[in-house]
Order: sequence, then C-alpha cells, then structure tokens
Amino acid sequence: MITIGENAPDFKLPGITGDGSERREFSLSELRGEPVVLVFYPADSSPVCTVQLNTYTDDFNQFEQVGAKVLAISPQSVDEHERFAVGEDGFAFPLLADVDKAVGESYGILGPIGFYRRSVFVVDPDGVVRYAHRSTAGMTFRSTDEIVKAVAALH
Repeated sequence: MITIGENAPDFKLPGITGDGSERREFSLSELRGEPVVLVFYPADSSPVCTVQLNTYTDDFNQFEQVGAKVLAISPQSVDEHERFAVGEDGFAFPLLADVDKAVGESYGILGPIGFYRRSVFVVDPDGVVRYAHRSTAGMTFRSTDEIVKAVAALH
C-alpha cells in the first residue's frame, strides 16, 4: 500500500479527455514537474461518483490556481467513460480506464472484494505522494478545498 512520502507508482492507461472528444494513453510520468491529483472513483454514472466529478469540474479553477493536474481513474472501459462524460456535458479532466484494476491495486485502494475505494492522492512535482485518503464507506468524497489545500502545501 502506497503511503505518504513514497514514490507514486507510474502508470499508463487508456482514457478520454474530459469532454470525451479525444482518446489516448495517459501516464503519470508525462506530468512530472507538476502537482497531480489522482482521483480514484468506483463507477461511472453512479450517484456519488457523478456528484464528485461534477463538483471537481465546477471547482476546477481552484485546482488550476495551485497548478494541479487532475486525473480521474476507475475500472470502467474507455467506451463507458465516453458515454459518461458526454452524458454529463463533459468534465474538466481526463477519465482513465483501469479495467484490470492493476493501478488501483498498486495504490492500495481495492476493497476486500476487489471494488475500488473512493480515494484521492496528491503527487508532488517529483513524483512523491504527499497526501493520501482512502475511503472506507465510499458514500462521501474529499472536498475540493481539502485537496487544494494539500496541493498548495507543496509550494
């Protein structure tokens, strides 16, 4: 399980841009030199996940103000992400497909029966985890203010 102060495991995952217009591979290492917020969420189109991603989109200027890049990761396919993004009029950040849950496993966010736990990690520009939250119940999510505060503390 990855903890604060450890190097964030790199990954390459297929995904879509937040508006669903472009499919490509995304990696953590391509964002080296910038703070990154990794948002692991259980499922596209589920009630809490939809509110969470729409909230982060609505508050995206706060992430931009601290220079943070945001990547949202779940185990659904790129096709499902595209339908979700288009159905929600787009998100301000990419949605990545961890279909085999290997990235989720490397970050220690899988629950006892293999489901994603709603989790957030802040990775500093050098690739080190500086904030980590793994939800146990999964019915709530970290506020934008809390995450932005963790990113701002990197400066």
